[in-house]
Amino acid sequence: MRLRICDFGGMTTINFDAMLSEDEILSTLDNSNRLGDYSHFIGLGHPYSYLIDCRLNIFRGENDRWAAASERLGYNPRAGGIELQIDYFGNCLINLDEYNNQLTNYYIIYSLVDQNSFYEVIDGEWLKPDAKYWLVNGYKVELSHNKQHYLDAGIELKEYEPGQISIEEAARLAIIGHHGLFRANDDQLYKSIPKELKKILVLDEWHHRDFIELYAPAMSEDQLKSIYTFNKELSGLGGVDFETFRNLSNGQQIRNEERNKTEWTENRPGVYETWQQLAKVIATGDTSYYKPALQPNTHWKNWPESGSL
Repeated sequence: MRLRICDFGGMTTINFDAMLSEDEILSTLDNSNRLGDYSHFIGLGHPYSYLIDCRLNIFRGENDRWAAASERLGYNPRAGGIELQIDYFGNCLINLDEYNNQLTNYYIIYSLVDQNSFYEVIDGEWLKPDAKYWLVNGYKVELSHNKQHYLDAGIELKEYEPGQISIEEAARLAIIGHHGLFRANDDQLYKSIPKELKKILVLDEWHHRDFIELYAPAMSEDQLKSIYTFNKELSGLGGVDFETFRNLSNGQQIRNEERNKTEWTENRPGVYETWQQLAKVIATGDTSYYKPALQPNTHWKNWPESGSL
């Protein structure tokens, strides 16, 4: 227990408050998908973005304030560039971005790689044969066309055409020896974290499980009829009648709910070692509690589904 003494205009009150608990921290992480349409847990295997690199930062401050910020560096072909996404978690977050009138728990940095130097040396999703470098945070980072360099780094080129090098392959090689240039700086990390909090632990690898829950709201009969009528008028629905449509919709809802139950049971942060130990680190401020037995799996090779769509 913690003794808190408060002075309200000469009248002193004494409150006994429970210290920050590991369960409270894990609950915040476990429910990160449920804060709105634009909040989520860390997604290393995101199908729209090829994973290049990642990092995890843990912060702690006075009065039981805490935060965590993950960095995910990826190449997103749809957005047309290399992005650094920071996901925020904690009990004192500030300056969160909004989208469609909802708060998000992330923001994306597009400026790590200078856009002019990036677009000058690519052709679609491939490096041009004469590409020499990207400007990353103001520094020239060499790009290689030597297949052996990639093989030595454990990067097997797709080579849909001989000598062809994809942007994510080039980035995965380019970052070797230059990790610091591709990381968020403190100003960027503290965008949504009070500056009074101290960074107490940084992990460049850890054991991770993506935790993805599908939005599966129960729909009333009237809602189903409205959706059916709209789509029937729009496309004809291939002649499907309402009863069949309702059965298909209800069946999909049941499958989504079952999938979400499996995700919650097996993949939420609170059920495995990494976050259980990190919760103890945050609750106590003692980083020695992080001593994982599980092997790290955050290297891009372990997430082949990233960028798959």
